[in-house]
Amino acid sequence: MDIDFDCTMCGKCCHNLRLPLTVPEAITWLRRGHQTQLFLEAIPWPEEPPEDNLIAAHKRRRSFPASSGSLPIRVVAVIVAAFDGPCPNLKEDMRCGVYGSRPLVCRIYPAEINPFIPLNPEQKACPPEAWTQATTPLLRQGNIVDAQIAALIAESRNTDAADVDAKAALCEALGIASVALSNEGFVVYTPDPSALLSALESAQAAITSVRPQSWQFVSNRSATVDALRSVDAVASERSAWETESAEFLGFFPDEVIGNSGSNA
Repeated sequence: MDIDFDCTMCGKCCHNLRLPLTVPEAITWLRRGHQTQLFLEAIPWPEEPPEDNLIAAHKRRRSFPASSGSLPIRVVAVIVAAFDGPCPNLKEDMRCGVYGSRPLVCRIYPAEINPFIPLNPEQKACPPEAWTQATTPLLRQGNIVDAQIAALIAESRNTDAADVDAKAALCEALGIASVALSNEGFVVYTPDPSALLSALESAQAAITSVRPQSWQFVSNRSATVDALRSVDAVASERSAWETESAEFLGFFPDEVIGNSGSNA
């Protein structure tokens, strides 16, 4: 597949997002006074997949081990910049006010970070002319041709894996122990900003591994709850699970979370 792309400066990709951040980016975002959330999902992991299972290897490197009852799981925690309407850093002329230090996912857009998600212009916020009238090569035979973007994608993947221990420590520090089943939804936490910033700074500095926590699954489907309980996992239906600082969001289109699900 060959794809060309030229930014039209429409600003559509800078509105109504839950934008994935690295741990250092999240600290910077909070220090600027912006809102940050945590999106949690977990994958049942009863045994290690074969080494040639590349999708499983990708999920493993960006998740931390835990358990739900007697079921081994791996938890994926995504720290996101949360905003409705324009990004707080977007200027009236649609230029980025922090362009030189904008998050990695913004630098990479519209390319995908997840190696198993193909770039689909129809799933992006950009107008048709950004693709149809473009002259700058982005993909050639399915491969990124811009060396800088390719390097940023590699950096993002490596940072995502490197942040895993800090995210595990963050969850433990904040007492977070509820999670959604992968591909079904997310449990979304909105901690107090000052508490989150303090916990992030401490988690980033931690050098010791966090012991696996015991987690409960939350679902809006009774069949999912029954299936999880049948394998000795702890599971609750959304209607029976309430917390002031968290909510359950059922599955929604990937593009809601930043780069068309590129961090998934």
